[in-house]
Amino acid sequence: QVQLVESGGGLVQAGGSLRLSCAASGRTFSMYVMGWFRQAPGKEREFVARITWSAGNTYYAESVKGRFSISRDNAKNTVYMQMNSLKPEDTAVYYCAAAPEYKGRSYYYAGTYRYWGQGTQVTVSS
Repeated sequence: QVQLVESGGGLVQAGGSLRLSCAASGRTFSMYVMGWFRQAPGKEREFVARITWSAGNTYYAESVKGRFSISRDNAKNTVYMQMNSLKPEDTAVYYCAAAPEYKGRSYYYAGTYRYWGQGTQVTVSS
């Protein structure tokens, strides 16, 4: 049974930092793409960042580029997202997701991902 368990969310002031973790279990993820999405109240779930587990290739949404950094630890089967210079508009539930890696596929859309975590709340106060 595949499980993705997020942690690390919380309340932080604008300009602060948080590091989210996503612990993956239940299968081998070496040929998977791991993504982070977020969903604010009343809004659709949106792409934040993704990383290929095999090569570590990353891609970010424009809104977080230069502030967020996604990484993975193969030994711990864990994906991280370091979030710096947080803004109130970053407030959302953040979800970790996993999708099989296929050449040429876009991993920008939530529908591409097969497995999802339960989410962790990030609240940035002004």
